[in-house]
Amino acid sequence: MSQIVSFPIEGMSCASCATRLEKVLNRQQGLQASVNFATARAQVTLEDPTIQLPQVLAAVRSAGFAPQTTSVDLALTGLTCASCVSRVEKVLNALPSVQASVNLATERAHVSFVPDVVDTAALIARVEKAGYGATLYSQQDPDAQAAQHKAALRDEWRNFVLAAVLSLPFVGQMLGMLAGLHTAMLPLWAQCVLAAIVQVWCGRSLYGGAMHALRSGAANMDVLVVMGTGIAFVFSTVVMLFGLDQPVYFETSALVMTLVLLGRLLEARAKARASAGMQSLLHLQPRTAQVERNGQWVEQPVEQLVPGDVFMVRPGESVAVDGQVLDGQSDLDEAMLTGESAPVAKTAGDRVFAGTLNQTGALRVQATKVGTQTVLSGIVRMVEQAQGSKASVQRLADRVAAVFVPAVLVLAVLALGLGWVITHDFGASLVNAVSVLVIACPCSLGLATPTAIMVGTGLGAQAGILFRNADALEQARKMDILVTDKTGTLTMGRPGVVQVQSAPGVAEQAMLGLACALEQSSEHPLARAIVAYATERGAQPAALSDFKAIPGQGVQARVDGQDVHMGSLAYMLQLGYPVDHTLTDGWQARGQSIVALARAGAVVAYFGLADQVRPEAQLAIAALRSEGLRVVMLSGDNARAAQAVARQVGIDEVVADVLPDGKAAQIARLRVDGQHCVGMVGDGINDAPALALADVSFAIGAGADIALETADVVLVRSQLTALVDALSLSRATVFKIRQNLFFAFIYNILGLPLAAFGLLDPVFAGAAMAMSSVSVVSNSLLLNRWKPRKVWSV
Repeated sequence: MSQIVSFPIEGMSCASCATRLEKVLNRQQGLQASVNFATARAQVTLEDPTIQLPQVLAAVRSAGFAPQTTSVDLALTGLTCASCVSRVEKVLNALPSVQASVNLATERAHVSFVPDVVDTAALIARVEKAGYGATLYSQQDPDAQAAQHKAALRDEWRNFVLAAVLSLPFVGQMLGMLAGLHTAMLPLWAQCVLAAIVQVWCGRSLYGGAMHALRSGAANMDVLVVMGTGIAFVFSTVVMLFGLDQPVYFETSALVMTLVLLGRLLEARAKARASAGMQSLLHLQPRTAQVERNGQWVEQPVEQLVPGDVFMVRPGESVAVDGQVLDGQSDLDEAMLTGESAPVAKTAGDRVFAGTLNQTGALRVQATKVGTQTVLSGIVRMVEQAQGSKASVQRLADRVAAVFVPAVLVLAVLALGLGWVITHDFGASLVNAVSVLVIACPCSLGLATPTAIMVGTGLGAQAGILFRNADALEQARKMDILVTDKTGTLTMGRPGVVQVQSAPGVAEQAMLGLACALEQSSEHPLARAIVAYATERGAQPAALSDFKAIPGQGVQARVDGQDVHMGSLAYMLQLGYPVDHTLTDGWQARGQSIVALARAGAVVAYFGLADQVRPEAQLAIAALRSEGLRVVMLSGDNARAAQAVARQVGIDEVVADVLPDGKAAQIARLRVDGQHCVGMVGDGINDAPALALADVSFAIGAGADIALETADVVLVRSQLTALVDALSLSRATVFKIRQNLFFAFIYNILGLPLAAFGLLDPVFAGAAMAMSSVSVVSNSLLLNRWKPRKVWSV
């Protein structure tokens, strides 16, 4: 029976594209395809059952197009270890067009797929069939989420306390035996009852997880624990009921289960601390805002605000949504965006962002972006995406986790069988097998990377450094060549007055007042820079008459009956004014644009303007070079201007007169077939081709202008020093990941053989297993000691 599949296509620019794709598909044996350019969809009839949809999608990609994909996040339940992660990823990726990544620490799956080929319901059904729970993830209210976590922790705490109380008699019994007091032994029936309650009631969640796993044909951490403690309990019960001449292991059953429950409790608390960075972001936005309605201020939930609403931000309150100040003056703490604690002055016309804290005056603000469109929401989404992704260093652990539990089961059977054959002591061999089962810990393998990523990305967000995914966090430390844009990256991206030279006998304030009056009506960037310069120095604009602008040259007017002119040097020469070429040639050699002011037949002042270098650029470049990075500047500006900026910041290698596509070609040249890891830092918009081609890309920007969709790393605060901090955080996080993986591997490599040869009592094995995951997560929390550099010096 034939199967008809329809799916959307990306990359078709005209009808000929649809025709070409249709021809490519119809060359495949056993299918008939029809491609509609108007709807951008392909309809494929699979006539041969041997033809699978992945082959069709591969043919689409080989033709130079791509099936349109979408992505969702699924909230998962029932995950206990890395084996569970491997199982869920395997069943999801078996679906056509699906690419799934599961994160044990966040208990979420990020899934991309082709719509109409697979839907969310099919994804959830496949996860549930594998024995786990899945729902469509939605960002909860942070307080409600915290309440749920507290309730879950409270339940786990009660369960553990009950198990601990019931296990105390066994501890007393063991201490008595060590002291030679065999009278402290509990009756067998009492031991059986206490152990049964711990096993069946306190360990019910583990039994449920094991049953789900086995029902789906897999095995996980729960299976190992349940088998180990269950075998000890059942064997002891049989010995008691039939009066066999064998030792009993009720204390092993109860104490190991209690220690496992303790480990789960400590692990859950540590994981909650690891996600503290995200929770702090979620708490920044207030729940309500004072909104203006018919001249009255009404308290309204933030979710109900729409663009255009006017709201009030009083001292001590956080801004509800992104907006523009209508009136009022205040200082805002924008540390949540930039990582900088210095307050930022805000007046009418300035932009404000959701989550920033108002410190002094009241502000009346008009909403411009609300809901998921705010900068804060974009940051939260980006951090969540990074925390849900996987670093490439995790791949080895994933491969091990896929075969870990079956390998442990085989090792336990060998420990029991060979031990019994060699020693003829079934009881001792059984204890060894139980030790093997309970000491094995795939949890630590599954938590080693994601917990460190969670802490690292959270720290980055607090410092104004946003990593798009775990690969970006890992790749940044490998960078050995950094390519930097000039305008907007090394410089402020806007011109400023850097030099002023007035004629002898000309009063500065009078000259600045005249220049301010002439330029204040112009929208030219150079004119605005001159007005800002004069205003900062307290100049008062002179009274003008007969003002006239000459496009592309300058302006003219009359002041006190005299003609005054201001504009380019060419304009001055055209009017016949003598120009001091010795002065102007020197300024131009340093990459400055020159505006001259003339009056009464002579030039009375020269203004040298340039795109000002960022104050911290020289310090950042020096720090990068001291760490062994080769720094290259690419610029579309002329060579003289580019070299002038390069000299100021300390860059020796400059490539000028490069168009955006030429920048991408330069990146490809520097990569030299993968021999170098090349990074690119730019404004994230006009540098998009180069940013996309770089091994790791950085976008520098602030507030609503940050290029969230372009770069691998977004430096929210407009400072190049943040790039140095990003590299430092990358190194610290990857070092912590490697530490975690080493601890996880060495624990299992040493622990399993010791248990198999009878060198570890099951109780000590259970304690070691319980603490292994906790130690890995706690080690990740030590990453919180990382701080961005506060003091900079060359």
